[in-house]
Amino acid sequence: MNSEQQYIDLYCEARQMVFNHSNEVMNAVRDQAFEDFQRLGFPSQKVERYKYTDMQRLFAPNYGVNLNRLTIPADPYKVFSCDVPNLSTCLYFMVNDAFYVGGEGREANAPKLPEGVVIDSMQSVFSHHSPLTSHLQERYGRLAKTGDDAVTALNTMLAQDGLLVYVPRGVKVEKTVQVINMLKSPFGSNYSPPSQGGAGGGSFMVNRRVLIVLEEGAELKMLFCDHAADDRDFLTTQVIEAYVGEGAQLELYCLEETHNKNVRVSNVYIDQQRDSRVVHNVITLHNGVTRNKLDLTLNGEGAECQCYGCVIADKQQHVDNNTLIIHHATHCTSNELYKYVLDDKATGAFAGRVLVEPGAQKTVSQMTNQNLCASRDARMYTQPMLEIYADDVKCAHGSTVGQLNDQALFYMRQRGIPEKEARTLLQTAFINQVIDQITLIPLRDRLHYLVDRRFRGELNKCEGCKLCQ
Repeated sequence: MNSEQQYIDLYCEARQMVFNHSNEVMNAVRDQAFEDFQRLGFPSQKVERYKYTDMQRLFAPNYGVNLNRLTIPADPYKVFSCDVPNLSTCLYFMVNDAFYVGGEGREANAPKLPEGVVIDSMQSVFSHHSPLTSHLQERYGRLAKTGDDAVTALNTMLAQDGLLVYVPRGVKVEKTVQVINMLKSPFGSNYSPPSQGGAGGGSFMVNRRVLIVLEEGAELKMLFCDHAADDRDFLTTQVIEAYVGEGAQLELYCLEETHNKNVRVSNVYIDQQRDSRVVHNVITLHNGVTRNKLDLTLNGEGAECQCYGCVIADKQQHVDNNTLIIHHATHCTSNELYKYVLDDKATGAFAGRVLVEPGAQKTVSQMTNQNLCASRDARMYTQPMLEIYADDVKCAHGSTVGQLNDQALFYMRQRGIPEKEARTLLQTAFINQVIDQITLIPLRDRLHYLVDRRFRGELNKCEGCKLCQ
């Protein structure tokens, strides 16, 4: 199966269209990304980092791409609102792959940011020739190397816009920056356009790009929420590059609540400098097929990262989390905790690798993956790995796959708790260990509630979200 050929043909035919609707910075690396994609092709399951997800199959359908930048027929500020109690955020939208600008709601509720902070579209920022633009354009595409990963290469060659977040030196953004990633077809619900520049049969592909730059001593909390506003087949590729400067702090939360027709392939690249701190938390509550990759490098002495993930999947959902944490400097700390609860015929996979490079002495690293299979047909694949080339380290890893504790179930049923309720309580307690790591108290409380409802089969979308389809 040569799934990549249709994308090669599309780029050759529509290259000028792609360039015309983008900017010089993104265009500068586009042709190299195309060459890398041609050389690599989509990885087979014989490739170690992709052994649990068939990428050829995911990219085989004829998805359309909005290369001509057709206007999306919706104002997200009018059709979407987030009413999570006490969660006061700076709210922004990305509609498919474009940072949304305009609309009455945005003008009336424009977030007030500290001086020097930039949250805008790449198209807008990169079109201005300023010292800041020159500084930021050097960052684009440097972490997300197209020669190493075909999905990153595909995203780089087709992405025409994206979100840029910049926090200058010493600035602390007090409010959480919340970005709603809304998937919406640019066509009416009954329209099936041709595949060239449109969407074959109504299926739609989105290539989302995000660049985050935190200068020395800066602090930022970001919450990405993925939603689907149309009942269509969506394929999303996402590449996030995050630079965390010396002494800076970044908390990055990614919450997916889409539907079973959505395929999401996300690659996150994070670079940490001396004494920086990163918290990365990825939560999958509703999806179709999800493949998350995290590459994080501790490049400065004393850097610390906390990486968490939780997955609740049932039916025939598939969730694959793959992480690589590189300890390049001394006295760095990393901690990973991923938990899965799988039911029905769901499939989960976790592959985590910690690489301690020569000279990275005094490294402290812990990797844990714990999983529950609530049915006989659920499948979990787990592969924690340590690769150590230094001799003064404290590193450990472990994984478990099992079912609910029969003794705990028996104990609860003895006290009059029905079996179904007892199972729900145990599953919720199991997954809440990850939720409890969230420092945003309103979000943490809301997720406790959503997780409970998810296990009870009552959750279709976040109750605090009003989404008019």
